[in-house]
Amino acid sequence: MTKVGAIKEIWRFPVKSMQGDRLDRCSVSETGVLGDRSWAIRDEVRQEIQGAKHYPELMLCECRYRHEPDDGEVKAVDITFPDGEMIGSDDDRIHGKISELIGVEATLWPLQPAENLAFYKRYIPNADEFQEEMVSVFGREPGEPMPDFTGFPEILMEHVSVPGTFVDNEELNLITTSSIAFMQAKNPEARWDIRRFRPNFYVETVDGLEGLVENDWVGKTLRIGEVTIEVSSKTPRCGMVVRPQADLDFDKSILRSVVKEADQNLGVGAHCRTPGEIRVGDVVELI
Repeated sequence: MTKVGAIKEIWRFPVKSMQGDRLDRCSVSETGVLGDRSWAIRDEVRQEIQGAKHYPELMLCECRYRHEPDDGEVKAVDITFPDGEMIGSDDDRIHGKISELIGVEATLWPLQPAENLAFYKRYIPNADEFQEEMVSVFGREPGEPMPDFTGFPEILMEHVSVPGTFVDNEELNLITTSSIAFMQAKNPEARWDIRRFRPNFYVETVDGLEGLVENDWVGKTLRIGEVTIEVSSKTPRCGMVVRPQADLDFDKSILRSVVKEADQNLGVGAHCRTPGEIRVGDVVELI
């Protein structure tokens, strides 16, 4: 095994597209980080689970579990809105507050069983509308390439997420300090804050590793503490990375740089193969 780095930061996102929790440790299984993206917003007009790709206002919201999640039912969250009001997921007012924020009728939902395929069904407009929508969602400008979706699971063509989850594809995502440093050098005026990219694991790479090093891990296995994960694909970036959140301002140049300098990908997706606990400081080894 070859040491490639150590865990610098761990992130969990209780509600899809809202701000995350930074953790000292986490439990990881085939469903991802325990408690990650256990809640999501449903657009009741489109009859579809939605996130900040369509409603970037969601990224202005903070959310915290009232009690730490376990392997049982999804735990309640408290959401703090941009105006400072905090409402719990078990408060009937939450749906109206979210609808007011994003401008359409919406409801907050916990994860539903994978067998409930209708719940995860994708709203599909006609072909022309779909293409226009994808260009808008991914924030591409004329002449810029769109991501290659041929490697995505076929089920995602008809469903907004893998049923039983609220993740777009892989249940785990990681980025390295090498990649962030590479992008910072390419666009030094921008603020390359890791929160823009919403990884579960931010890996501090060992000396000597430079550039987009995690791209070379695709198809390989990493050991992190007692956990093993299989890196499966590069992560194409959408318009979410430019949006304001917390103390981060809108910055269009972030996505332009990722598309131009990193072939539109930053970070990698992965699947857990051996479950266990991961802690900040754990060594990351390439098997």
